[in-house]
Amino acid sequence: MSLSTIRKMESEVRGYVRSFPTTFVSAKGSTLIDNKGQKFIDFFGGAGALNYGHNNDHMKKLLIEYLQEDGITHGLDFATSSKEHFLKVFEENILKPRNMDYKMQFTGPTGTNCVEAATKLAQIVTGRNHIVSFTNGYHGHSKGALRLTANQAYRKGLENDIGQFTTFLPYCGYMEDDFSSLDYFDRVLSDPGSGMDLPAAVILEAVQGEGGINVASDEWLRRLREITKKHGIIMILDDIQAGCGRTGDFFSFEKSGIDPDLVTLSKSLSGYGLPMSVLLISPELDQWEPGQHTGTFRGLNLAFVTAAEAIERYWADDSFSKEVKKKSKLTFDLLNEIAEEHPDVIKEVRGRGMMIGVELENDDWADEVGAEAFENFLIIETCGSKSHVLKFLPSLTIKEEEIREGVRILREIISKIKTKKS
Repeated sequence: MSLSTIRKMESEVRGYVRSFPTTFVSAKGSTLIDNKGQKFIDFFGGAGALNYGHNNDHMKKLLIEYLQEDGITHGLDFATSSKEHFLKVFEENILKPRNMDYKMQFTGPTGTNCVEAATKLAQIVTGRNHIVSFTNGYHGHSKGALRLTANQAYRKGLENDIGQFTTFLPYCGYMEDDFSSLDYFDRVLSDPGSGMDLPAAVILEAVQGEGGINVASDEWLRRLREITKKHGIIMILDDIQAGCGRTGDFFSFEKSGIDPDLVTLSKSLSGYGLPMSVLLISPELDQWEPGQHTGTFRGLNLAFVTAAEAIERYWADDSFSKEVKKKSKLTFDLLNEIAEEHPDVIKEVRGRGMMIGVELENDDWADEVGAEAFENFLIIETCGSKSHVLKFLPSLTIKEEEIREGVRILREIISKIKTKKS
């Protein structure tokens, strides 16, 4: 199949193929190879779905064995051996070491399915409909999830259907002065004359991905959790992109010590790029009636196989976490060197772990850098409300020399942009 066929047959809704106009045929680790045999360094990582790289050997081996043994592939929410194994592995290696107590719901296969389940459950439990979200938050593209997503570009055509469902508050650091959105939130919730109805839930990311790699401070997260507990509001922590080790810890909120009521996980949860989403539910909130939230694809057994292997192999102890944090420091150091060399091009380098954003001084430059990177065989995405931030989501297993080579390419491109614009 060629790009001409893609352009002819695929809907205009297609997106990434426009940014990366070539036909990819194979991939390994942090390398993509197209139909011309050209190798690309991958700093995109399937938008965060490939934390352990393309075609991870350990997971692939078990996946092939499972298929050869005619293991269950589709089973609705039947009990299967692969599901049971995954549940045990997740409890023993993720929940117990962190003193977490959650039930696990397998929602539809995508992250937005998980968000829909979380908000629906919060509304059922509380008997309230209103949800609070935050500026630059991103929670998916289904209609319900779009009501929680701040970027107007994603909500085009649905503006009249959204306003009565969600209130948006300033995220951590959104306001440049001393205004505290959380003090305001607490005040209006405490005042019956404020006009704000008590919400069913608050939904947020501890590190905003599509919103521009904005990091909430531990203090801000703890204050928000204090407010939600005080007023009986369910906290939904959307860890779909920032979770599964992306920030160096398995959960993006671990460092803050908070205990969200509901946690959404997807993307790299399967470890292999297979579709899988899980909603973690505080036991007292697990008030679903049997079959009240259902679907044909509530847990892909192939994903259970690879997810269990990813967790056992990389999260049985803290050695992999330390390795990720070491690579994070290297990447930040290299990018900050470029920022110091070109302060008139790079506004800020920010993020946590291997989830890093480089904000450029001109809103138009990030797309230009991304396009030029592709021409130099580097795949990198942009994010932010104006696509003005370069977004680094390489695999967590990427080699240090691949990090250095990818950043070297960016350094050359940024130098060219500076020369061109001066």
